[in-house]
Formats: sequence, C-alpha cells, structure tokens
Amino acid sequence: MRRIVLASGRGLDDPDYIQGSGGIRDAALDSEAAVRDSGLEWTISRPGWFAQTFTEGIYAGAVRAGELRLPAGDGAASFLDADDVAAVVVTALTEDGHTGQTYELSGPNAVTLTEVAATLSEATGRTIRFVPLSRREYVAELVKQGVPATDAEALANVAESLRLAKDAHVSDGVQRALGRPPRTFAEAIQGVQPFTA
Repeated sequence: MRRIVLASGRGLDDPDYIQGSGGIRDAALDSEAAVRDSGLEWTISRPGWFAQTFTEGIYAGAVRAGELRLPAGDGAASFLDADDVAAVVVTALTEDGHTGQTYELSGPNAVTLTEVAATLSEATGRTIRFVPLSRREYVAELVKQGVPATDAEALANVAESLRLAKDAHVSDGVQRALGRPPRTFAEAIQGVQPFTA
C-alpha cells in the first residue's frame, strides 16, 4: 500500500466545535497525525454535515414523522452530499495530485433547518416542519423516548453546532479535489422516495 485517505471531520481546528465531545476531537487529531506520519502518500478529507442525515441518518425518523424537533434555532449549515465525499475519497485514492492535501468539504451554501424542511417537503410530497426547541426541551423529549440522559445530552451537543452555525461556512474542498462544485442540498436528496408513516 502506498496511498491512504482518512475520512476525518470538520471543526477539528475549533476546540469548542462540540462541547463535551468525550475525546472525539482528540482522537480525530491523533488519527490525522498518524496518517501524516505514516510514510505513505496521504490525503485527509474533513466533511461537514451530510445532507443524507435527514433521509437515512440520525434525523430520518423525525422527517418520517413530519417534524424536525431540534435545538438548532435559526442556525444554518452547508450540508454536504455524501456522494461528493465518496467521490473525493475515491479520486484521492486513485488519481495523482492529492498527496499532502487536507480537503475541507461542504455543500455550496448554508441552509437553515426551516429551508431543509421545505426542501424535504418538496422532495417527498409530504409536509415536514422544523420545530425549534430549547436544549432542555430537546433533552427531555429524548429521555421520554427512552434515550439515556447522557446520550440525550451528547445529541444536544451535536445539535448545538447547528444552532451556533459552526458549519455555515463554505469550503472549497470538493471543487479543489474534483474540479466541480459540490451538489446542493436539494440535489443531494433528489430521488428520495416519499416516506411512509
């Protein structure tokens, strides 16, 4: 093996990106250092929030229920198509010219969860609303659903990065790696089958 690509994470340069991350940031930084020191041709990708988080990830159940109930306020994120991440990784593994690069990956623009809900509604033909909650309300709802309190707090910490717009900035990694702009949130969820209740 002569070439390696690490799928890391966005926000590693900000120690306050996720409060109470349980050492995840330190582990990711250690992984990046190990890759750089490996002696191999290395590339690091740092993707932000995936658009697919709402169609097949952690928030898909909320979307199916018709309400995104999160403590995200008016915050926005430059949601990224997971297929763009895969394309960057494959390109870095199979083509020359990517050695020693760290690609910060994002979508082409930041969107709020109100805009996410509207786009999901249009794509699925169902009404999906964003309901902003306080952190306390969100944690209480998760605990009522059977999520352990420590896990509920961790999920609230993740959502906090949305409220604070920690991922609203747009990065040029997809363009640099692939020579084309990243796909929009609407393009990323195109073809989503309507959810059934």
